[in-house]
Amino acid sequence: MGTIVCQTCNSTITHFEDEKVSVLYAKCDHCHEDLHEEDTE
Repeated sequence: MGTIVCQTCNSTITHFEDEKVSVLYAKCDHCHEDLHEEDTE
């Protein structure tokens, strides 16, 4: 079982099936949208 966690806010995004227990980091939709808003200002 694996877990994908937001690297910005540390919330759990989703779980996925895997042979090993693992944690992967990505950005959730909320934090990803905030990043784009900062770029346009």
